[in-house]
Amino acid sequence: MDMVVSAPLQSSAQAGGGEYLSFRLGQEEYGIDILQVQEIRSYEAATRIAGAPDFVRGVLNLRGVIVPIIDLRLKFGVPAEFNSLTVTVVLSIASHTVGVVVDSVVDVQELKSSEIQPAPSFNQSVDAGHITGLGHVTQGDIERLLILLDINRLLAGTDLGLFEA
Repeated sequence: MDMVVSAPLQSSAQAGGGEYLSFRLGQEEYGIDILQVQEIRSYEAATRIAGAPDFVRGVLNLRGVIVPIIDLRLKFGVPAEFNSLTVTVVLSIASHTVGVVVDSVVDVQELKSSEIQPAPSFNQSVDAGHITGLGHVTQGDIERLLILLDINRLLAGTDLGLFEA
């Protein structure tokens, strides 16, 4: 089942609060700005591109648009297992359309600025520039952390080079 979400251009990560699409990669939960989500699709195998890194699954033809598909699980070193919950999240980033494969979508989470902590500082050996912060999510008695990603920066990295940062 596909879900279509309209996507204005403002980034809630820059605003400090807003709505985030939360998804799982292995045991961790991540969030990206909902305003960049174009649609959520059930996973389908992509056409492989020779010489591409393993985390580049290939390309899909989505309604006449050729879309590169990046497996975020492999990009982050998480084992990639496919099941009925595996989905492709189609994103609209800087006038480009890109699909990212994730283990599952959790929900859309609204976070206030006060619920977002700054990203931890790491030395130069850890590239965490794509982490914008950590969201504290409370549902009933359960509290969980949501790792907030700057998907633009992540996908514009030198190892991907899908588009200019």
